[in-house]
Amino acid sequence: MSKQAIITGAASGIGAASCRDLLSKGWAIFGIDRDVEGLNKLQDYSRQAGAKFVPCICDITDAEAISQTFEHISVQTDVLDALICSAGVFRTGPLSSMKIEDFDRIFAVNTRGAWLTARAALPLLERSNKKITSGRIVFVASIAALRPKVGGGAYAASKAALSHVCRVLAAEVAEQGILVNAIAPSTVDTPMIETLMSSHDNYNVSGTSPLGRIATTDDITSVINFLLSPGASYITGTILPVDGGTSAAFRPG
Repeated sequence: MSKQAIITGAASGIGAASCRDLLSKGWAIFGIDRDVEGLNKLQDYSRQAGAKFVPCICDITDAEAISQTFEHISVQTDVLDALICSAGVFRTGPLSSMKIEDFDRIFAVNTRGAWLTARAALPLLERSNKKITSGRIVFVASIAALRPKVGGGAYAASKAALSHVCRVLAAEVAEQGILVNAIAPSTVDTPMIETLMSSHDNYNVSGTSPLGRIATTDDITSVINFLLSPGASYITGTILPVDGGTSAAFRPG
């Protein structure tokens, strides 16, 4: 039987890259997103890869929608090997003048939505508990959680909150054999970053790392793969920077 994962934010960016990567390895994927077109593209990819992809149209900020989506998933499987929470939104601007609705949206998706999804997935993940391949949760946080920037304070705060959700949840579910970790990427070549870099709101992305480039989605999915592997069976409650040294030390200019 193939391994099974749920991925939020599946239609784009890191989420879509994770879907394609795991589908190519024979995983069955339940992809959660609001973007129907993006989910349809992944379904086409899964057919070519000979793997199973189930699109799940859902707004993760809606608790009732999450409940209904997991009822739908539970009809198709009673066990889950992994949950990857990749859904996220970014809004820039000074905290002193940010719109309340923008602040609330950031936390609703980046923190509350990830928590709602993880909470709903726990019963399925617990059933996958084995001596070596226990159930895994991977949150996609951000290097901003460790090194916030002016203009992105709300986003950084939402990812810092997500990091603490990760750490506490890891301790809470350790006895059930579920491992919970987060990755903290810096700038990644995704549509969200392209949009941000082409905007004119005076927000500066992290840009190239000390390694001389920004991250590719492959850089990120390879670390997610490690956290899903037997080699990470004694790692839980960690926030792992995947930033090419960006947060290691300040580089003037």
